[in-house]
Amino acid sequence: MSRFVARALVVAWTGCASVPPDAGHREVAEAIAARTGAATGWAKGAPEDERVSRRIDDLLRGGLRRDRAVEIALMNNPRLQATYEELGVSQADLVQAGLLANPTLAGSVGFPSNGARLEYESSLVLGFLDVLVLPLRKRVAKEQLIADTLRVSHEALGVAADVRKAFAEVQAATKVLELRRMVVEGAQATADLARRQHRAGNINDLVLATEEATYQQAKLELAQAETGLVEHLEEMNRLLGLWGRRTDWTLAEPLGELPAEEVPLDRLEATAVKQRLDIDAARKQALLMWNAVELARSSRFFGLVQVGVHVHQDPDGPRLLGPTLSLELPIFDRRQALVARLEAQRRSAERRLQAVSIEARSQVRVARVKLMTARQVAEHYRKILLPLRERIVAQTQLQYNAMQLGLFELVAAKSAQIEAFRAYIESLRDYWISRAELERAMGGRIGAHAQAR
Repeated sequence: MSRFVARALVVAWTGCASVPPDAGHREVAEAIAARTGAATGWAKGAPEDERVSRRIDDLLRGGLRRDRAVEIALMNNPRLQATYEELGVSQADLVQAGLLANPTLAGSVGFPSNGARLEYESSLVLGFLDVLVLPLRKRVAKEQLIADTLRVSHEALGVAADVRKAFAEVQAATKVLELRRMVVEGAQATADLARRQHRAGNINDLVLATEEATYQQAKLELAQAETGLVEHLEEMNRLLGLWGRRTDWTLAEPLGELPAEEVPLDRLEATAVKQRLDIDAARKQALLMWNAVELARSSRFFGLVQVGVHVHQDPDGPRLLGPTLSLELPIFDRRQALVARLEAQRRSAERRLQAVSIEARSQVRVARVKLMTARQVAEHYRKILLPLRERIVAQTQLQYNAMQLGLFELVAAKSAQIEAFRAYIESLRDYWISRAELERAMGGRIGAHAQAR
């Protein structure tokens, strides 16, 4: 027995391990890079923080692009950084699961009143059950780390999708603001002309009031567009974790046109179930609970088992040295409540896996419909409405040159053309937002899905 205790002490000592500071982050970085093409970063103190800071400045230099914005968010979003830190907790639990419980050293000393020799005894005790369940306990903790890594990766993909959506909002709002300023300039010129013509008696009060109202309405819409752009810019700053001088970034690319061809959108549901990280995390969590139940069942009838060495010295007798064994008798508490609790958690994990899978399929179907609808709307503007408005302006210009129509009608036709173009810009924005939502529902880039096929 003493040899076993010595051997167990050696195992416990060699099993001591430190917690890796970057636990799970390499796996997260690989998963994100495979699905977004962007690199991640973890602010874990100097000098890593300085490297991340320099990288952010490099990405902001020369204007911000969508892919650069995604990379900045993945390495600088404060909430995402807090999520990254949760991997350290899981890794610490994994290290803890691989350690034996510390041995217990106890002792006592007796002082005889007649001046005889001291009486003392001591014992060194180590839990025996820990050695038996150590491999299974480590496996449970390892599976928990894998599940947490997948969950963190999924949250990072969600941040990337939010950045793409917010970036499209900024691009569209910037263009809309330019159009609103054009409308205000035209309305102001028209209102000034109306005042002069009214003073000359060429137009009546109704026409003057109409042009004045149009100008004032355009000013209000310009103010709303300016406020909307500020809101979208600040949303981007929050997602990117920017403040101070870094919030002065500018756009380096306009809102993109529709792709010439849409990637194949068939078999999206099956692909999403296969590659979505939250589904994989739920799958790993269900497996984890199976192993946790097995661990609890395997130790329910053993109770606490302790082995050790005991030394006893009588004042007038020999020194006694021998092994000790302490058994917890599982008479009242046989871990039935713990097993029942873990069984309920296992069933809950299985239901959660089913729910996440169903929700993913539904999200893919909805996102696909939104994407196709947004594309159809944008194409309708580009192919039909915008050419019609352009033809109306051209015909109105001809009639104005022939003095068949007045300047007000020409300005109204051009204003309607600008409004149609604004609606087209917003339809493009809706398309790129829908595309980001579909990629979120897919758990990766749509283009990557097409290439995989």
